[in-house]
Amino acid sequence: MQIEVEQARRLSVSLETLGERIARLSIGLGIKLNDQQAIQQIMDQAPLRGVGASGRAAQAMSGGRRVVLLREELRGLLVLRYQLETVSLNQHGLELTREIVSLAEYRLEQRGFRPGANGPDADGLFNEH
Repeated sequence: MQIEVEQARRLSVSLETLGERIARLSIGLGIKLNDQQAIQQIMDQAPLRGVGASGRAAQAMSGGRRVVLLREELRGLLVLRYQLETVSLNQHGLELTREIVSLAEYRLEQRGFRPGANGPDADGLFNEH
């Protein structure tokens, strides 16, 4: 039981950290992730091949190229978030996963992020209204 509690705590912190970066990217790119169509457009974009950029290289590149890389980062982080949530559902079940996701969202809101800034909230994710 203690191991499960520790795993749930770590997952919540991981989702919170991912959520913060996703929210910052979406705000910077002007993408509203509380809109399912906007999320779908991000997910449908073709992944970049063989492109990497360090922080300094990203700062030096053209604005358009930087936006492409930031959108790709956003896409990758959304995929990672969904994978973590799927693993949690398989390992911890629906109720605990809902609590973990809700806690991560609550912490982000406490730090000033609006609900949905990092994608669908727990209710949207678990189809509850």
